[in-house]
Amino acid sequence: FSFQDNGWGVLLAQKLVRKCDVLNRGLSGYNTRWANIILPRLISKSSDAENTIAVTIFFGANDSALKDVNPNQHIPLKEYADNLKSMVRYLKSLGITEDKIILITPPPVYEPAWEKECIAKGDKLNRFNSATGEYAKTCVQAARDCGTEVLDLWTLMQKNNQDFSSYLSDGLHLSVVGNNFLAAQLWPLLEKKISALPILLPYWRDVDPLNPEVSLCRKF
Repeated sequence: FSFQDNGWGVLLAQKLVRKCDVLNRGLSGYNTRWANIILPRLISKSSDAENTIAVTIFFGANDSALKDVNPNQHIPLKEYADNLKSMVRYLKSLGITEDKIILITPPPVYEPAWEKECIAKGDKLNRFNSATGEYAKTCVQAARDCGTEVLDLWTLMQKNNQDFSSYLSDGLHLSVVGNNFLAAQLWPLLEKKISALPILLPYWRDVDPLNPEVSLCRKF
């Protein structure tokens, strides 16, 4: 959903125009077990790792589903940690170093709203915020173990016991407000990685209309 209207991926892409391409490889409903299996297809050994500025790994909302209610998406806590570390190791094997990798914890779950969504589908509440919090802590620890950066979205959205319901459209997925919050929190981590990158291609007013080749064909 990061590239839906007002999604956090779109917001970052707007900031990075003429500096970086922002690629979305997120898959709705997936957990770390499935992501770990398909990662080599998403980012292959032929990928241009040298020109990769950053990779975000954002999992946990599905892994933390309750086993007895939603066993298809649930992943045990230890395996969740192992899968995150495995993904980091794979990226490093391609030459994407740990300083380019950012883990993002799952956001909190607003149970009253998500329970309504579950009941409407004929299901019971299949996620608890407290359980998701354990996965968030595990994600933070995995990042420390791997030497990567981490954005603890679960904690930030609940800072000072604030009402976090506005960050979520249905109690689980990010709302417009939540997408803006994530983009704003992630940007400082990305900005320091891209600050030295040049602007690709000149502003149109800087193009010489009499000799555009001189302006447009020089290397950047």
